[in-house]
Amino acid sequence: MITFKKLHTTSAAFMLALTSVVWAKAGTLQDLGGTLTATSSPTVIYTAREFITMDPKKPRAEAIAVQEGKFVAVGTRAEVVAAAGMDARLDETFNDKVVIAGFVEQHVHPVLAALTMNTKVISIEDWDAIDGFSPAVRDEQGYQERLKEALAGHKDKNVPFVTWGYHHYFHGEMSREKLNKLAPDFPVIVWHRSGHELFLNDAALELTGIDEGLVRSLPKPAQEQLSLPKGHFFEAGMLALLPKVAPYMASADQFRAGLEFSETYYHRNGITLACEPGGFLSKPMQDAINAVHSDDATPFNHCFIGDGKSFFAIKPNDAASLLAETRKVENWGKGRTWYLPNQVKLFTDGAIYSQLMQMKAGYTDGHHGAWIVEPPAFDFMFQTYWDAGYQIHIHNNGDAGLDVVLASLEKAMARKPRTDHRTVLVHFGFAQPDQVAKWIRMGGLVSSNPYYVTALAGRYAKLGIGPERAANMVPHGDVLKANGSLSFHSDMPMAPAKPMQLVWAAVTRATAEGPVAGPQHRVPLDVALRAVTIDAAYSIQQEKKVGSIEVGKDANLTILEQSPYAVAPEKLKDIAVWGTMLEGRVQPVGPATKSSRIESGVSPGSSARSNEAAIQEATVAGLTRLLTHKHKH
Repeated sequence: MITFKKLHTTSAAFMLALTSVVWAKAGTLQDLGGTLTATSSPTVIYTAREFITMDPKKPRAEAIAVQEGKFVAVGTRAEVVAAAGMDARLDETFNDKVVIAGFVEQHVHPVLAALTMNTKVISIEDWDAIDGFSPAVRDEQGYQERLKEALAGHKDKNVPFVTWGYHHYFHGEMSREKLNKLAPDFPVIVWHRSGHELFLNDAALELTGIDEGLVRSLPKPAQEQLSLPKGHFFEAGMLALLPKVAPYMASADQFRAGLEFSETYYHRNGITLACEPGGFLSKPMQDAINAVHSDDATPFNHCFIGDGKSFFAIKPNDAASLLAETRKVENWGKGRTWYLPNQVKLFTDGAIYSQLMQMKAGYTDGHHGAWIVEPPAFDFMFQTYWDAGYQIHIHNNGDAGLDVVLASLEKAMARKPRTDHRTVLVHFGFAQPDQVAKWIRMGGLVSSNPYYVTALAGRYAKLGIGPERAANMVPHGDVLKANGSLSFHSDMPMAPAKPMQLVWAAVTRATAEGPVAGPQHRVPLDVALRAVTIDAAYSIQQEKKVGSIEVGKDANLTILEQSPYAVAPEKLKDIAVWGTMLEGRVQPVGPATKSSRIESGVSPGSSARSNEAAIQEATVAGLTRLLTHKHKH
């Protein structure tokens, strides 16, 4: 087997030749004017059943030519042969495949994905976790049965049992007493689907040293957001005790294995560029990520955007400090991981999964939303970054939160107008039509999570939100009416990082319960495919490099077994990914197992195994930082 590791040490020309030896079905072009040898040129012509280019000037192609990692010709077979020259080599690997521009996943969270997928996943949706497929469970009885089964299968009683995915709106009440009955003799930690709540049994409390004395020593806000009798710790209460619990949720081995698993996961789903907007502020943690994702053998590129609220916390209300701290992280990447300069992520209101978004009409059960960042602090950060010329990405879920965002953008545009600022509204849980129209009129973009509708609309119609507002979650129809730029993201682990599933969710608006929620907000297939390719690239200013099959761009492709245009809408999520091309390197998908990163010829490397203590420290620090700043849901 010729591995990716070996391939990346070769010259570009020899790399392509080796790739063809292993994977390509080399052919000739005698019918078009002569024989092309397979090894004499670094230029390779690829044919396919169809190329979906995402280029409006040339939406379909019969063939492409690739040289040194770039597209050098796109068009009919004859056009590409003429442009590539008679020394080009023909590769027919994709002849029975449908090839689209490489998928761009512009919002994922590698740390949380690595940690959650390492637990026993029992969640409200299907997950391909490290220990295998975990089917969705969306009712209390089903969850209790799955939890009992998982606890019964927990072999090493000295190691805590950790599960992620529990959600009280679906799975019923959780408590210390319930866990004690289910597991009286070993520690159990239940991590809420939102990531902001924990439940511990007696054995876990004893293991972590959490008792009445420790709780009484905590600040009052933390004491108010926990219940020791229930073993329930949330928000400030969870954060205060996280240093006690985190070491048992995230060992160095688990973290490394999770990152390696996510590498395989992204590749299996056709992702060629991933981005984390608003990640943690931890250099050791970034180094740990780089150790897995930065080597040339990684089958995708991964960019990062700094988290504005973390920089603000260092010296609040100091514009010079805010910008200086932001710029410090821009050299933290390495190889295939890098930070996008002059881009930043800000936050307004709370999480949609825990119903903490700020809603104009409140909640039907009387509870209240929350601010991740108070509006005055948000506006200070927004105006500072705006004046410095940054592209600003904003986590927002509720329509009352969106009013705050609109006010800041309107203020900035009146004070210092900018063109092509591409300020991005991220997640897009709830918004009114007039808000959307105003946002787009002022030059804003929308990056939505269409999976919210699938996972939550059916249940939220009955709990907290009501049927009318639930049907208008993620209102894509209003974006299209206003001719706005729309892209999609998974926010993994808030949704599986599966671009074709996002496409399916947006096209059908099917809920997990079955009925369609808000059919007026369905999007055409063309729009949905653009939202995971060229428009996703546009939202992070990468559209000149990736997102479409055009001459001069990086030769990134996603190879599908079926055409999205040839299947029924409800089948879109089931289209299999054959593999990808990254900068000219053909990368078939390997076996869908936890060891597939090695089986596909990509080994973890010594850098990922080094300095266990440093990785452990970084993992705990990074997780604490993530949750302390309410990084995510």
